[in-house]
Formats: sequence, C-alpha cells, structure tokens
Amino acid sequence: MNFAEFTNAFCVVALVTFLITSCAGFKNSPLTSQTDKNNCYQPSAKSYTKADLPKPIHTLDIDSTLKNTFSFQSLHAANAIGILDLLTEFVHLKKSYSINPTLEKKIKLVELSQNIYQKINTSSLEISAIASEMDCEEERADQIATFIKGKENTIETKLTVSAIVVGAIGAISAGILLANNTSGNTPEVIGIGTGLIEATLGILILTNKRKITYYHPRNALKDIWTAPETSSIFPAPIWYYLTYENPDKNEKSLRQQLVDKWLGYGQIADTKEKNKQKIDNQYFGKGGKYTASQLINRANMYDQLEAYINLMQDLRILALELEKLNDH
Repeated sequence: MNFAEFTNAFCVVALVTFLITSCAGFKNSPLTSQTDKNNCYQPSAKSYTKADLPKPIHTLDIDSTLKNTFSFQSLHAANAIGILDLLTEFVHLKKSYSINPTLEKKIKLVELSQNIYQKINTSSLEISAIASEMDCEEERADQIATFIKGKENTIETKLTVSAIVVGAIGAISAGILLANNTSGNTPEVIGIGTGLIEATLGILILTNKRKITYYHPRNALKDIWTAPETSSIFPAPIWYYLTYENPDKNEKSLRQQLVDKWLGYGQIADTKEKNKQKIDNQYFGKGGKYTASQLINRANMYDQLEAYINLMQDLRILALELEKLNDH
C-alpha cells in the first residue's frame, strides 16, 4: 500500500467510526431508567365535580362589611378555599364584641380565628405541594436535557476534530505527491475524497440531535392546555383560582394567560394539523421522543406554571389582613 492508499484508508475508517458514534443511542445509558420513573408525583387530588368548585366571586353577594375590611385579593383567595362564610361571621362578631364584649363572644372569636387560620395553613401547604411537584417536573426535564446536550457536545467535538484531521491528512498527502511529481490524477482524487469526507462530517455536526423517550403519564400541562371542567391533578381551590375569569375587568384566566404565552413565545407554535397533533401528543400526552431543546422547552413550561400557582399566595395577604383585624 502506497502513501496515498494509506491516507485514503485512514479517512474511510475515521468516517465509519464517527458515523457509528454519532448514531449511538442511550440503550446502555443509566439515564434510560430515569426517563420512565418519576418521583415528582404527589397523591392525586381528591375527586370532585364542577358543582364542588367555588362559585365565581363576582356572582356572590358579598357582605359590605367584609368588602370594607378585606381587599379583593384576600376575598378572592378566601372564596377559593371556602372560608367566606367564616370570615363574614368573624367580622360581624368582632364588631359586636367591640360594642358589647362578653366572655362567650371572646371564646367564639378565638374559635373562629383558629378555624380560619387552620384553613389558610392547610391550603397553603396544598399549594406548596403542587408547586413543588411542578418544580420537580421542571428539574427532571432540565436535568435530562442537560445530559443529552452534553452527549451532543461530545460527539460534535469528535466530529470537528475528525474533520480537521481528515483535511490535514488530505492536504499533506496531496502536497507530498505533488512535490514528488507523481504522475496521474492521484492528488486530485485525494483532494476530492477528503473534501467529501469533510462535507459529510459537517452535515453530521449539523444533524447531531439526539432523542430520548421521555414518559410523563401524570401530565399537569395537559389540564392547562385542554381546560377540563375539573382536574385530577389540581385540587378544587387551585383549579378554581387558575381558571377564574373576571368579566368586570375583562381579564383572562391565569390558565388562558399561560396558554397564550406558550403560543405567543413559540413554545407551542406549529399550527399545521399534522404537526399540531404530534406536538399535542408529545407535550400533553403520556410521553414521546424528545430532543434536548424540546425537554428544555417543557421545563420552561413547568416553570411558568409553577409561577402562576404561586400567585395564589394571596392567602398570605389574607392572613396579614386578618392578623391586623385581630390586633384591633
């Protein structure tokens, strides 16, 4: 084998090696076991019907004393967790006690206050649990995406180095042959061959997008996207809060605002019917093939959902206003 044949053989071997490397999957990767197991899940929300959801606050005839005592944010949160009646009773009894204080009224006020705070604390824990699940789902998707991206970067580096080496060997080989006044078209053949290999490696770099099967049978994003009357994931108070629309202020629900952001920012952007169904099945179904960028997108969607759920911390405002009332 002469020098030219040797260099050509080397280039072929290098190309085959990197073709095999670039097509490698995750079959033997420990990551595979992490894509179908999920420790994020909270116990399913207690089953409820549409009738069990709180009535929209704008349809209620709220006591004027209550309106003058608490902000709309607090009353909205109180309605979501079902304590408007307790608050109304507490406010009127507080007013009565200030006019005619008795031990019986004092005991009743303490009892009502404890019941209200207990409801607030229980609901706050429920909100935190759901928000934690969303955060866990975000971290899970982001962690796997980071792993895949790392693999892609490793392959890209190898392919880039390979392209440089192949180009260098081709150039040196052709140069040596030309310097030795080699007859025939061997230098040109080497140049064309190495050029084709470099182009192939370049294409492999551009198409170096790995996919992994990622399962999510409990999918909170699905409920946000499809807007069912009730949710098997979000408890009734949280689902009411996310889906409430105030016609007086012409405001969209938090759920609809979130969907609009996904569409507006291009997170769910393809409107072609064929691709739309594929995207729906992937993001809002039980799982599918994901690239690193798609997993990062999914993680961002969960991050946005978590932020909207945490807006329900209006309960903290309610607790502060109630505490202020108790101090008087």
